[in-house]
Amino acid sequence: MQHYSYEELRTFTCNIFQKMGCSNSDAAIATEVLLSADLRGIDSHGIARLSGYVRLWEAKRINTAPQLKIIHESPSTAVVDADAALGLVAAPFAMKIAIEKAKQVGTGWVAVENSNHYGIAGYHAMMALEHDMIGISMTNASPLVAPTFSTERLLGTNPISIAIPAGKESPFVLDMATTTAANGKLEILQRKNMNAPLGWVQDKNGVTTTNANAAKEGGALLPLGGDREHGSHKGYGLGAVVDIFSAVLSGANYGPWVPPFVAFLKPSENSVGKGLGHFFGAMRIDAFRDGAEFKTHMDNWIRTFKNAKVSEGNKRVIIPGEPEMEMQQERLKNGIPLLEPVVNDLKELAQKFSLKF
Repeated sequence: MQHYSYEELRTFTCNIFQKMGCSNSDAAIATEVLLSADLRGIDSHGIARLSGYVRLWEAKRINTAPQLKIIHESPSTAVVDADAALGLVAAPFAMKIAIEKAKQVGTGWVAVENSNHYGIAGYHAMMALEHDMIGISMTNASPLVAPTFSTERLLGTNPISIAIPAGKESPFVLDMATTTAANGKLEILQRKNMNAPLGWVQDKNGVTTTNANAAKEGGALLPLGGDREHGSHKGYGLGAVVDIFSAVLSGANYGPWVPPFVAFLKPSENSVGKGLGHFFGAMRIDAFRDGAEFKTHMDNWIRTFKNAKVSEGNKRVIIPGEPEMEMQQERLKNGIPLLEPVVNDLKELAQKFSLKF
């Protein structure tokens, strides 16, 4: 496995987005969002997906010169039409609107229609932290997930992220799929020719399997919990809420009509909305209580959990966002590791656009 510096990958990725027709500013923000996944150790959503965005652009499903606009709003809410933009560009645009509305009235809520895959949910939620706000980010995604008791793929991995500022401690950053595992983790297993753990996927007959390629063979990903006995109805419920907030509320496609990320599959001809949908929230801390007091208590909350008595065989209790923060520090110092199939993909992109990798 080869390691590459963040700067090397940033320059290359930004050049690819510019070759696709993105403006310099859009290419820069798209690159920052995409590579934030690699820095935080979420390799499934980072530069490994760059070729997928290129293929969507080649299929004319991504508009690299979009006119993003608010199509409906109130003092605390807005709906954005992303004009088929890269979700990597549309999501920060919408989150900034949520933050500005929160500055004015305490909270801001923005739904997005007509967008595409937006990278990791955590990046967008964390945008609120520097403004002493709680950030919320969610998106629907390609229908790869069967609801509990079904063999039909009706939901995406539909992630949720909530970022909460602290004082001296690092912020609390929840960033999770509502499935047992994100599809990108299955893609990594596929590249390594490895099996999936039980509870991640089911075959076309609805039987749990360890075949990492099951979803490609007519099967489906499973909601968080894996099966009814382990609470999959709860994961299904969470994924459903994300779908409704992101799409039914915004005017985007929902359920089985959500456009697939892979370019070789065409979106449904009987769509119920426009593109993918996202949902964002920003909540000003001082709209609820004194900001300094809140941060003091968040620090106390975090330390209490970090100092909890540990069960046998484990080293520590982990705060959401802590492993990703540690990974970012390590990878900025020592480089980002890339699997050989990913490197080969990037070399092909370099050749396609007459660039050097």
